[in-house]
Amino acid sequence: MAVHVMGSYGVVIPAFNAAATIADTLRSVAAQTIGADAIVVVDDGSTDDLEAAIAVADIPVRLLRQDNAGPGSATTRGMGALSTPLIATLDADDLWLPTKIEAQLAHLERSPRTAGVFTHLRNFRHDRPDLPDAAATPGWSRSTMMIRREVADIVGPVVDPPGGRGEMIDWIARVREAGFVLDMLDEVLALRRIRPGSLSYGRDAARDRGYLEVARAAMLRRARNKPGSG
Repeated sequence: MAVHVMGSYGVVIPAFNAAATIADTLRSVAAQTIGADAIVVVDDGSTDDLEAAIAVADIPVRLLRQDNAGPGSATTRGMGALSTPLIATLDADDLWLPTKIEAQLAHLERSPRTAGVFTHLRNFRHDRPDLPDAAATPGWSRSTMMIRREVADIVGPVVDPPGGRGEMIDWIARVREAGFVLDMLDEVLALRRIRPGSLSYGRDAARDRGYLEVARAAMLRRARNKPGSG
């Protein structure tokens, strides 16, 4: 599917009890070599003082609030609040490296049929400094994603599965099924924080149920879309 429009970008950060990390995350956004037109933080029913932590960063932010509904719901709400032709998303405890956005904008400029572009990322521990030589992986995730606005408009909301994990796997799969082209940059341009207590930390049978649900949903979609399925 062909996509169009280049230009400015906005940032969406869903946040739940992220007071300990949000200032660092916002500073990594502000440090980009090409600045954002808008930064939207969606407070997903936090019980800590997220607003005060945002104020510490002293960076212009539009703060939205909702009852706790999950990171997918908060991401969708943030996307809807932006009017920029490009949208970048970021978890509230992760970081961008300074040239992330510049590299993604250049790639989209060179590749007008690409609907979204991701980057490699590497993990770092919350209580330790980043190790630049640590292993990196392709980051098919919220914290590396930049998409064109029409992708969100056509694909629809990011849906939180039971357990609260796997919503981006599901959404990215739906983007591909809609015919959009997604690319991956080889360069490490984002850092994923490993922090005990975070939504994605460690194995958790109840939370991991979400991965099974999104796999099941993908199989059902393929069956429905199979030629001759009625």
